Amino acid sequence: MAEELGKIEKPEAEKFSRGRKLLFVPLIFSSPEPDEELGERLRKYWDEVEYHVANLEQKLGSIKKVFHELVPVGGEEADKVIEELNSASCRIVRSRVEKGAEILPLEDVDMLTEFMDWSRCLAIGLQNQKVFTRVYEAYMEAHSGRNESIAKKIGEMLNEDDIGILLMREGHQVQFPADIEVFYVAPPALDELKRWLRSREVKYTTEEQATGEEKVEGKSPGDKSEPVEEEQTEGKQREGEPPEGKV
Repeated sequence: MAEELGKIEKPEAEKFSRGRKLLFVPLIFSSPEPDEELGERLRKYWDEVEYHVANLEQKLGSIKKVFHELVPVGGEEADKVIEELNSASCRIVRSRVEKGAEILPLEDVDMLTEFMDWSRCLAIGLQNQKVFTRVYEAYMEAHSGRNESIAKKIGEMLNEDDIGILLMREGHQVQFPADIEVFYVAPPALDELKRWLRSREVKYTTEEQATGEEKVEGKSPGDKSEPVEEEQTEGKQREGEPPEGKV
């Protein structure tokens, strides 16, 4: 079972002196230029990740193997891929590489691209139930195969008494080999970021719903005047379409 770093005050080094270990860091992606508040929260999260990972290294030993989601290559090529994917996680990776760790390929290219393609198919919004069922079954099969491949790669490349680090999104459902001790890096900023994101999502959803209701009533957003009868938009929006102005 993974141990939450944020809830471990002073792990005893001798307790974990032998055996394979893996530090799991929740990978959080963002847009290239997030808004100021989101950017600040992300910086705080990754700063705390660096602090906690460094603290664990002092207790357990140096990280030797680095694994990063969506990266099917290793070495310098992997460094370039990670930099394009997420500059924040790239800093965590490079800090370990500078101390002697190596980046190893986590993904199988064919399994990764198949999984991503089926994901795109689901994302477009399928209307036919029969088609949706087939696509979803194929997606789940690809998802399962990818997880098994990732677990196998980590099991094969993490040697006896090695310490590795895995940067991957939560909810992955990867079943790591039973003999690998997994440390879940969960600094306080992670929970704070999740709560803030949920709150912002609720806020935007509420605003969108209000905007949609005003448009259906024939008002512009924020317009408190009564709509003119001949200009009412009720009935003009086609069934199944989102309200105009939806982000």
